[in-house]
Amino acid sequence: MLHLTLRPMGNQLKAHFSLFAAALIFGANYWVSKGLMPNYFSPEQLLFFRMGGAFLLFYFLALFAVKEKVDRRDLWRIAIAGFFGTTLNQLLFFIGLNLTTPVDMAIIHVTSPIFVVSFAAILIHEKVSTVKILGIILGTIGAVILILHRGEISFSSNTFTGNLMALLNTIAYAIYLVLIKPVMAKYHPITVMKWVFLFGFLSAVPLTAGSLATFSTSDFDAGQWFALAYVVIGTTFLAYLLTIFALKYLEAGVVSFYIYLQPLIASGIAFWLGKQDFTTGKRFAVLMIFTGVYLVSKKKNNNLQHVSKRQQQPLE
Repeated sequence: MLHLTLRPMGNQLKAHFSLFAAALIFGANYWVSKGLMPNYFSPEQLLFFRMGGAFLLFYFLALFAVKEKVDRRDLWRIAIAGFFGTTLNQLLFFIGLNLTTPVDMAIIHVTSPIFVVSFAAILIHEKVSTVKILGIILGTIGAVILILHRGEISFSSNTFTGNLMALLNTIAYAIYLVLIKPVMAKYHPITVMKWVFLFGFLSAVPLTAGSLATFSTSDFDAGQWFALAYVVIGTTFLAYLLTIFALKYLEAGVVSFYIYLQPLIASGIAFWLGKQDFTTGKRFAVLMIFTGVYLVSKKKNNNLQHVSKRQQQPLE
C-alpha cells in the first residue's frame, strides 16, 4: 500500500510566501490609499488612523501571544525603528502619494534594496556578495522596464515634492528593516510589533493632532469605510506581520527585494480593470524580477547555518 507523506513547509519557504502575500497587499494599497486622498482624508489624518488602529490590533493580539519582558536597551532600538518604519515612513508615503503620480512613486520605491544593503553593511555588518548585487541589478532593470510602460514621468512642482517625499520614505523604511532585524532574533514577532506601533502611534500624535480638527465622515459611504479598514487591517496590520515574520529567516536585503513585485501587482490590477495591456515588454520585466529574486535568495540558502548563528548574537 502506497503512503504519501507531506513534509512540512520549511521556514524559509514560508517566509517567501509571507513576503509575496505582503507584496499583494502593498501593491493594491497604491490604489486604495490614493482613492482616499485628498477628498476624504489628509495624509496626516490617514496616518493617525493607521497608527492607532494598528497599535490596538497588535496590542490585542499580544494578549494571546507569548508574554515576555523586553530589555530597556532593546526598547530604545525598537522606539527608533518604530519611528522610522511606521510614523516617518508612512507619513512620507501618504504625502508623496498625494502629490506625485503612482508611476513616479513606484520607480523611486524600487531603489529600496540599494539602501537596505548599504545600511545593513554599515549597521549590522551584512556581507554584500557579487551574486546579490547582480540580482539587485536585474530586479531593478525589470521593475523600471515594467513601470515605464505605464506612462510618462511628470516633474511638476508638486510632483517633484512628492518624489522627494517618496525617496525619503524609501530610506526610512530601509533603516527600519535593518534596525528591527536583530531584535526579531530575541523576541516573539507579536511582542516586537506591539512595541513598534506603540512608539509609532505616540510619535504620530503630535504630527497629526492639528489635522484631526477638520476630519469629518459626513461624506463617507461603505466604500470609504472598507478602504480605511483595508489600509489599517490589511496594509498596516497583516502585511507588517507577514514582513516581520519573514525577517526572522531572511536577510533584510531579501525582504526589501520583494518591493519589486509591488509595481507588477499594481500593473496587474490596471490590466484587470482594462486600463493597461500586458505587453511583451512587461512579460520580459516579470522574468527579470523573478530572476533577480532568485539570485538574491540563492546566497542565503547556501549559508543558512551561518546566518542563523549570527541572528543569535546579542545586540551591540
